[in-house]
Parts: sequence; C-alpha cells; structure tokens
Amino acid sequence: MVTQLAHISLGFVDTVMVGRLGPESLAGVALGNTIFFNALIFCMGMLMAVGPLVSQAFGANNDDAIGRSVRQGLWLAGLLGLVAFLIIYNGETILRWLGQSEANVLNAGGYLRAIAWGIFPFLGMVALRSFAEAVSRPRAVTAIVLSGVLVNIALNWILMFGKLGFPKMGLVGTGWASTGVYTFNFLLLAGWVLKQSDFARYHIFSRLSRPDPHTFKELFRIGWPIGASMGIEMSLFMLTVVMMGWIGTTELAAHQVAIQCAAFTFMVPLGIGMASSVRVGQAIGKRQPLGVWRAGMTGVGLSASFMAVTAILFLTFPRQIVALYLDLSEPANQEVISMAVQLLFFAAIFQVVDGVQVAFMGALRGMKDTYRPMILSVFSYWGVGLVSGYLLAFKAGLNEKGLWLGLVLGLACAAVLLTVRFTKLSRASRT
Repeated sequence: MVTQLAHISLGFVDTVMVGRLGPESLAGVALGNTIFFNALIFCMGMLMAVGPLVSQAFGANNDDAIGRSVRQGLWLAGLLGLVAFLIIYNGETILRWLGQSEANVLNAGGYLRAIAWGIFPFLGMVALRSFAEAVSRPRAVTAIVLSGVLVNIALNWILMFGKLGFPKMGLVGTGWASTGVYTFNFLLLAGWVLKQSDFARYHIFSRLSRPDPHTFKELFRIGWPIGASMGIEMSLFMLTVVMMGWIGTTELAAHQVAIQCAAFTFMVPLGIGMASSVRVGQAIGKRQPLGVWRAGMTGVGLSASFMAVTAILFLTFPRQIVALYLDLSEPANQEVISMAVQLLFFAAIFQVVDGVQVAFMGALRGMKDTYRPMILSVFSYWGVGLVSGYLLAFKAGLNEKGLWLGLVLGLACAAVLLTVRFTKLSRASRT
C-alpha cells in the first residue's frame, strides 16, 4: 500500500508543482499523462503476471520456476518497452487525431518526448517488484520508491524552474524529472536483488541470456488479459479526459485535479489487491483453499473500509483538498476550483465500489483467473461506463457531470460482477 501511494505521489507532486505554472500547463500534463499511462498500463499489466507465477511457485517451493518467471519477465519488459516508447514519443500526433486544441497538444508533446525515455526502467522495475512482493519481501521496494519521491521533488524543482544553473524547462522539465526517477528506482532495486544472498538460487541475472519459450508463453497467456483489463479500465478514464477536452480547458483542468485525488486514494486498495494476489497465489501453491477465501475477503474488507473513509473526506473537505493543487486566492483559478469541488462529489460516490472491484480483481489474478475478468471489464467499463458517460454528457446535456456519472456506473458494475466471479471460484475450490 505504501509503495502504491509513493508511486502515485510522483503524479501528485507533478500535478501540484505544474499547477503553479497555470491552468494551461495543468491541462497539458493531464493530456500527456493520459497518453503515457495508457501506453504503460497494458505493458505493466502483462508484467504483473510475474506475481502469480512466482507466488504459486514460492508456495510450492519451486526455486527453478521462480527464476525462470522473473527472467522472462525482464525480457518481456524490454520488448514491451520498445512498443510503448514509440507510442509515447509520438503522442502529440495521437492527441491531434483526438481533436485536442493545438495549445494543449504542444504543451503535452514536449512533456511526452521527455518522459518516454523512462518507460524502459519503469517496466524493468515492475518485473523486479512483482518478484520481490511475490516472495514476501516488499519492504525494500517500498523504501526505494519512497526515496524516489524525494528525488522527484528535487528534479522537478531544478528542471521546471531552472535552478542550480539548469535552464527553465517548465512542463518538459517535469517529463525529464520523471525519467530520472524511474531510472533511479530501477537501478536501486536491481542492485538490491543482486546483493541478496538468498536470491542467488534463483539465478535471475546470471541466466538472463537463456530464453525459455515455455515460461514466456505462460507469462504471456496469463499476462495479456491482465494488461487488457487494466488497459480497458484506463481507456475509460483516458477517453473521459479526451471528451472533457471537447467540453473545454477549464473542465479539463478541474477534471485533472479531481481525478488525481481519486487516483491517489485508489492506490491503497490497489496495494491491498496486489497483496491479496500474492497471498491467494501462495495459498494455492500450498493447496490451502480456505486460505484463498480468507485472503480474498480480507482484502475486500480492508479496501472497502478505507475507501469509505476517503469518501467522507471528499464530501466534507472538498475546497481544502483542491487547495493542494490550486491557489484558492488566485482570481484566475476560481472557475476551475468551483468545478473541481463539484467533481469531487462524484469521486466520493465511486470510492467504495472502486475499492471492491480492484481488490477482487487482485484476488482473481492470484488464482491465475485473468481471461474471464477481462471480459467482465469490457462490459463494465466500455459497455456501461463509457457509453453512459457519453450519453449523459452530450445527449442529456450534463457535460462534465455526465462523464463522471459514467465513471460511477462503470465501476459499480465491475464491482458487482467481480464479486460474483470470486465467490463462485473460491466456493468451488473448497468443495
């Protein structure tokens, strides 16, 4: 959970610091992050298959399978990184195709060309992190990512505002700072893995040059539905950003503030879901069906409880939360502030269902059940969330409120369907 909060803190820090550059830069980073994370999310989801493969092998005390899974994960990270780099580096063209204003496109384009170079170390970090957590050694990852937050603040300050002799790069400096942080995190984690004497038996780096088609195929089989599910969910948010851009720059800036708040709180249930995946996988490896049920339900209970608290905070202190991103006393910000406060109301509504769906999704991944949840995601996020959001915003005339109502409906649908799926599978494993 702390690792996920540290990860999202990078985006939080970027948004807060970019907010000091003005609404135009805030809109630019919103569009830039939409392209970056949508290209990243499928790759990251595929690499998360390393987790259930390693956790089940760890539960079964199969050291050879652990090493093979991590090595093929690193190979997959390199191949996926190349594809993602090409997409992100040319993100400016994609944004023009999506009908965004030229000013916003130019702001986002420079940011994307800088952050694109961080894709390779980021994906390498995902593969190694999945391994470390699956063998119940998450604390080093947490420490490394937390230190990366401090590095990110320092690099943003230096590159965005032109400190210590560097030129003032504005939004582009934010992109280069992110690339620097991702590289810093990966190198530290790789060094830590190399130093652990008890990891030597896995031969992660010493046999890295040896291909293993069978394990690579298994990694791909489990991973692509995870990546697709995460991509489908992210595409709901991406297309919401795109449609928000059709409405106006003010709406886009307000949306960036509200969605960043929701994304920050989401990191806690996401971390719990990852922990559930590991514990479920280890229970399966040890052939403990009751442990599978307990791990999944405990994760959901924790996630729903936390998100209920954040929903109350969003409803009670909306202006104080928005003040983290924008100067409340600045006259030019008043329209954005008022709209962001309204959108936080909708964010509060979907907090609990968002926590439930991500926790059950994590538990199902620990069972290597990835294909059917992907189908459920398509129906929930596209069939319900995206379609209803578009109709409510542009046909019913609710504009930005309609788009957020679509998010609420899509996430609620996913929560219900994934609850049914986990209950069915875990009950079957106990009979």
